[in-house]
Amino acid sequence: MQPIAIGADDAAIELKNVIVSFLQQRDIPVTEYVAEDSTVASSYPDIAFQVAQAIKDGKHQRGILLCGTGIGMSIMANKVPGIRAAQCHDTYSAQRARKSNNAQIVTLGARVIGHELAKSIVEAWLLAEFEGGGSAPKVARIGYYEQVVSQR
Repeated sequence: MQPIAIGADDAAIELKNVIVSFLQQRDIPVTEYVAEDSTVASSYPDIAFQVAQAIKDGKHQRGILLCGTGIGMSIMANKVPGIRAAQCHDTYSAQRARKSNNAQIVTLGARVIGHELAKSIVEAWLLAEFEGGGSAPKVARIGYYEQVVSQR
């Protein structure tokens, strides 16, 4: 199993440590990503880009990004072509992010959810797999529009 990529800004370090421990207890390998410039307080755009790019490059199949709300990480990760990051604050959304949208990245907000819920969300997301079916053409259409935008 490839390691799960994980990154957090300064607002979510505590939750990141909880999630890393949670994954390690399940023998799931983890690679942590941190801000490249240590003079900047854990800049979420830099961390989200690193994780998303590592997934795009095939170093990881999945990633977890954490910040205060999960919003900024999601926005930034989705700037990387081919990446589908989903902000999830409940287990149903996490399952659907994988099953319907084939999201490779889940983003969580440390100021929005507690540690136990975060672990449940991560577990639901990890156990879910893309179902294809009626969702496959929609996911393919996302890829089509990524190509359209990149050609402009």
